[in-house]
Amino acid sequence: MSIHIVALGNEGDAFHQDNRPSGLIRTYLGRSPLVSGDESSLLLNAASTVARPVFTEYQASAFGNVKLVVHDCPVWDIFDSDWYTSRNLIGGADIIVIKYNVNDKFSFHEVKDNYIPVIKRALNSVPVIIAAVGTRQNEELPCTCPLCTSDRGSCVSTTEGIQLAKELGATYLELHSLDDFYIGKYFGGVLEYFMIQALNQKTSEKMKKRKISNSFHGIRPPQLEQPEKMPVLKAEASHYNSDLNNLLFCCQCVDVVFYNPDLKEVIEAHKIVLCAVSHVFMLLFNVKSPTDIQDSGIIRTTQDLFAINRDTAFPGASQESSGNPPLRVIVKDALFCSCLSDILRFIYSGAFQWEELEEDIRKKLKDSGDVSNVIEKVKCILKTPGKINCLRNCKTYQARKPLWFYNTSLKFFLNKPMLADVVFEIQGATVPAHRAILVARCEVMAAMFNGNYMEAKSVLIPVYGVSKETFLSFLEYLYTDSCCPAGIFQAMCLLICAEMYQVSRLQHICELFIITQLQSMPSRELASMNLDIVDLLKKAKFHHSDCLSTWLLHFIATNYLIFSQKPEFQDLSVEERSFVEKHRWPSNMYLKQLAEYRKYIHSRKCRCLIM
Repeated sequence: MSIHIVALGNEGDAFHQDNRPSGLIRTYLGRSPLVSGDESSLLLNAASTVARPVFTEYQASAFGNVKLVVHDCPVWDIFDSDWYTSRNLIGGADIIVIKYNVNDKFSFHEVKDNYIPVIKRALNSVPVIIAAVGTRQNEELPCTCPLCTSDRGSCVSTTEGIQLAKELGATYLELHSLDDFYIGKYFGGVLEYFMIQALNQKTSEKMKKRKISNSFHGIRPPQLEQPEKMPVLKAEASHYNSDLNNLLFCCQCVDVVFYNPDLKEVIEAHKIVLCAVSHVFMLLFNVKSPTDIQDSGIIRTTQDLFAINRDTAFPGASQESSGNPPLRVIVKDALFCSCLSDILRFIYSGAFQWEELEEDIRKKLKDSGDVSNVIEKVKCILKTPGKINCLRNCKTYQARKPLWFYNTSLKFFLNKPMLADVVFEIQGATVPAHRAILVARCEVMAAMFNGNYMEAKSVLIPVYGVSKETFLSFLEYLYTDSCCPAGIFQAMCLLICAEMYQVSRLQHICELFIITQLQSMPSRELASMNLDIVDLLKKAKFHHSDCLSTWLLHFIATNYLIFSQKPEFQDLSVEERSFVEKHRWPSNMYLKQLAEYRKYIHSRKCRCLIM
């Protein structure tokens, strides 16, 4: 065991260099009865002086068998020229001694201002002794005037030394001379006290390490590494509003045509979309009766604006298809009719972009009164029955409904015969639907209804390979842009249906639902559940759900101890098994180390410690 002391500073008198006595550290080492070593063995600067002339290194034995290493540095410039070496010495010191001469005030202030802050940052709970050496010469009484800032004395006062000691949390000593009393009893007593404290601390730390070593004999508990991060599945952005907005321009599945008062065609549209937004169109297309609505304003608006024409002698009626020709609606109001294309574009885009609608109408109608009249009629069309002036403030309405709201209003027509123009037959049951919504939301159905297929001319369409509940959930997504499967099994069935009809965003939603459900299960539930996770993996791969299949492989590997005990684990392919074994958690190495550690602990518990 050894003690390292670092002494910093010059205790010599800068004005009286002649006949200077030996230094503080060397005097103590030569006179202390607790330090053994002759003059030649104490001073070891024969080689070190060349390498580091600013340091003088001493080595001796203290308390019989304790190695004492002292580095004495009288020059403070070492912190400027070789900061790395000085910092390491301070960091490894057990005791630090800072010494100065009381008659060298200039050097004291230079050290206090420039080097003490550096030492203070490098200290780490190390005891510090500040030794003020020498007898003050030509000392004058300090001025007590509170307005006087002059320093009349040329010596370092006791107050200044004590203040420095407080800054460093150090012990302050005044050594008027380097005789036996000041060196041996005064300075030596304090230094030896800190030496004993350092020895006690080192002995305590050594005993703790020995206890740990004796307790485990090098066998420590194995460290369980963190499992690999699961793949991140990103959701696909919704294109619900753009799908329905594009329906107005694609002219597919049109079932209503608007004409101006001169019986010229203005624009084609879809009953289902118009009725999803307005009770006026519900009344016009007989979805609801005046008794159901019970709002005179809506009834009056419907009668004043629109009229249905079923005359077979209508111009262009002979060119219409003989099957189900679009319903002809005449717009009675000429100003409203001139802006109808902009109004329908506003309705198909979600009926909330009021500022754009007003700007488009203002471009066509120069008169501000006409613009206000048309805007008021649009508000009446969007009015909710039983509510008065619900759209008086368009900007407030726009802020309150900034998103597409067909996803709630179209749900009213889901699995309802109202306005339905196609019926799906599933497992002996029938499900009515609307071609316009199906074509807008699903490319496969758009090709099916508009191509040279049997479904394009048929009203009753059989569906195979999915259950009625699954297909209804699929239609719910097409109508509302959302779905909520009852569980993992139904989500997987819906994913298969979405893959069959190539609706990629619904596939992603089902993948996220399955992942969220599995992640939320505690280990005990995973171990006891009846769901075949390997079968789920194989279905995901078969139906091209690459993200889900990759995630499930990582999930099986992360929960290896649970799934490896299940019989379906043997159904993994060679490639899948190799991947799971490679990425399994916890690893084989950890389990072996854990078994060895438990065996060792068990053997120590069974051993009798007394006998």
